[in-house]
Amino acid sequence: QVRLVESGGGLVQVGGSLRLSCASSGRTFSAYAMGWFRQAPGKEREFVASISWSGDPTYYADSVKGRFTISRDNAKNTLFLQMTSLKFEDTAVYYCAGGSVSWATTKFHEYGYWGQGTQVTVSS
Repeated sequence: QVRLVESGGGLVQVGGSLRLSCASSGRTFSAYAMGWFRQAPGKEREFVASISWSGDPTYYADSVKGRFTISRDNAKNTLFLQMTSLKFEDTAVYYCAGGSVSWATTKFHEYGYWGQGTQVTVSS
């Protein structure tokens, strides 16, 4: 059974930083792409970042490019999202997603496994 567990969310001020983690179990983590999505209240879930099985390449939504960095530690079965220069509009529940493919993908339907989400709230 594949399990993805996010951690690291919380309350942060505008301009601050947070690092999200996602611990994976139940399958060969290093063989698959991973991604981060987010969902704000009243909005659809949207792509944030993705990373291939090897760690390169990576892709980002335009809204987070230059501020967020996705990475992975295949030895520890863990995915990360380093978020800097946070803005009000980054407030959302952030979901870790396990790909059904090995290449980095932005496509929702190419992710077959999801975590429970972690709340990120950016305040003044």
